[in-house]
Amino acid sequence: MEIGIIGAGHVGLVTGACLAEIGHRVICVDNDRNKIATLQAGGVPFYESHLEALLRRNRAAGQLRFTDRLEEGIDRADIIFICVGTPALASGEADLSAVEQVARRIAENVTGYRLVVEKSTVPVQTGRWIERTLAVYNGGLAKCDVASNPEFLREGSAVHDFLHPDRIVVGVGNARAEELLRALYAPIVDGAFSCPIHQPCTKPQPVPFLVTNIESAELIKHASNAFLAMKISFVNALADLCERAGADVTWVARGVGLDRRIGQSFLNAGIGFGGYCFPKDLQAFVKIAEKLGYDFALLREVERINQGRAALAVQKLRDHLWIIKGKQIGVWGLSYKPDTDDIREAPAIRIIRLLQQEGAEVRAYDPKATENARAELQGVVFCGDPYEAAEGAEALVLATEWEEFKDLDLSRVKARMKWPLFLDGRNFFDKEAMRELGFEYVGIGR
Repeated sequence: MEIGIIGAGHVGLVTGACLAEIGHRVICVDNDRNKIATLQAGGVPFYESHLEALLRRNRAAGQLRFTDRLEEGIDRADIIFICVGTPALASGEADLSAVEQVARRIAENVTGYRLVVEKSTVPVQTGRWIERTLAVYNGGLAKCDVASNPEFLREGSAVHDFLHPDRIVVGVGNARAEELLRALYAPIVDGAFSCPIHQPCTKPQPVPFLVTNIESAELIKHASNAFLAMKISFVNALADLCERAGADVTWVARGVGLDRRIGQSFLNAGIGFGGYCFPKDLQAFVKIAEKLGYDFALLREVERINQGRAALAVQKLRDHLWIIKGKQIGVWGLSYKPDTDDIREAPAIRIIRLLQQEGAEVRAYDPKATENARAELQGVVFCGDPYEAAEGAEALVLATEWEEFKDLDLSRVKARMKWPLFLDGRNFFDKEAMRELGFEYVGIGR
């Protein structure tokens, strides 16, 4: 198939690279000429595991191209994916101006049938507006179908998630759109491609292909993210209760998660969630519910709990240091999660800003996100390795659970610190082992 991807951000670029990998011919469009020039030259505008190799291989094979001209992206495409950003407005609602603009330009430029697929995370009923926009601005020159195909890509494992998904959800209005999307994803659903991640290729598992109406598919994405955010805030509230009761949240969460109806995932207490999607989608879902006449008070509480986690971490430091002003604090991890360089809404960034407000001197290290953090933070000493960040520190904060931190010589870390206070914001280390090494270990809910 010929595929047009409008928007070469995280979702669009991963989608384009993976569709090319399974045999389709893809052209990615973005109005950021610098980004397109970087991609055409073989660069990657952000870090994502396995993505660079897929881009390089499929660009060389002629399966994947990049352009800043939207007309090229829709000229021969059988399916056009809208993958532009939907940032939060001041009200918390999603800004859909980019989606509307792309839909309008598609309408003004197509002369034959196209399937237009909303891949961006959008409020329910957006598909109706896209259909109306296509009809109004096309002037009857072409009859296009609209579908919803929400993405479930975790930053850091997005390529794996695309090629080995838990499910594929498509919201359609007719059989023609469904048939096109079934054909598009057939290599993944059938496992009929050579996986570039697992060598030798693991035996493919059946992939559920869920077909709904457009409104249901749109809701599935927001509902999924909201539910996962709710699990995180629940276990963080549970951690606060554990501290008051003398329990350990790691044991409590494990006991709860062994129930198959609940599961272990997203039951890790810590300093809260961040990133581009969860905070934005949570706010947007609350606003969607309000517009439909429903007060989703449960999700407002999920957000309130999460917003308080950074301040809680600083309070823990204050409880053990007495005075924060003038003290040197080391921070390990700046990205909102491991295996990405994304610092948007990262708990580490919020904690550092609170520490600076109290007069602390901050030294920080991250394997991938330092340059992004450097553009956001002033007055921070960015270090080349974790040991340098610990030099002279009166407290260390683990904010992102990068796997490389488990391989450190912790005795060497302790020796470089002025005061061996270790705040484990992700309950990443064994508390008894840390205390045996001489650290004043402080966890979350432990």
